[in-house]
Amino acid sequence: MTVWTYQKDGEDGILDSFQAGDELRKKKKITFVRKRRDVHRTFGPGSEAGSASVLAFGSLFTAPYQGSESHIDIHEAPQDQRIQSLIQKIEFIPFVPEIINSGKKFALQTIKAPFLCAQLRLLDGQFKNHWRATFQALKEKLDFLKEKGPLPIHVFVMTDLPMSNWTGTYLGDMAKDSDAFKLFILREGDKLVMDTAKKLVSGGRNAKFPSAKHCNPQSLSDILLFVEETVCSCARLGLVGTAGSTIAESIELMRKNSICSP
Repeated sequence: MTVWTYQKDGEDGILDSFQAGDELRKKKKITFVRKRRDVHRTFGPGSEAGSASVLAFGSLFTAPYQGSESHIDIHEAPQDQRIQSLIQKIEFIPFVPEIINSGKKFALQTIKAPFLCAQLRLLDGQFKNHWRATFQALKEKLDFLKEKGPLPIHVFVMTDLPMSNWTGTYLGDMAKDSDAFKLFILREGDKLVMDTAKKLVSGGRNAKFPSAKHCNPQSLSDILLFVEETVCSCARLGLVGTAGSTIAESIELMRKNSICSP
């Protein structure tokens, strides 16, 4: 598995810090390791690819090929102002108003108080092996908020773990402690999500691009995810995100750009 980088000295060819755990390796029969490679050194001037007339670069990132995958970890290019400028321009692409307005509506009209967002990715891939660390980070944040008061602490829970499976987890403990916590969640079938989907369909919109009338509307699961991210961007008590989750990174970016501001 390749993680593509750009202009990161000393990282070309080294092992990536994020590797599959032993349990996951055995269960999924994973034999590969994640290596970091510099995209310019691999495909730029002086490389074999650099002399090619045509290079179908995009195909490298579309799907697994013979058991391997490619990922991109390019966030800045201080030595190349053209690329740096492009990265800055595309760093943040906001959701369309229908998504933003629905997230704000849930925060203001349903939660109705300052709240914490708990973004807990627990069932997908690598994250299955890190429940303890994920819940510990949430517990530490909530213990801090409990000391400051007031109670109950309002918490918006954004997780892939169904409520039916919360028993025996820290989420289950929180749900039972109504004196300390007031929990909020969104589901695909909730009226807010369904109404948002209808607005996107009637407006001919794709959830990320206002003018994309030629695109099919996002699935309900995608719309739910985008609305949840927007709700989390409104969390005045902060965000506890799952380490390594791109969803948490997306929410942090939305918070940085003050999506929930009036």
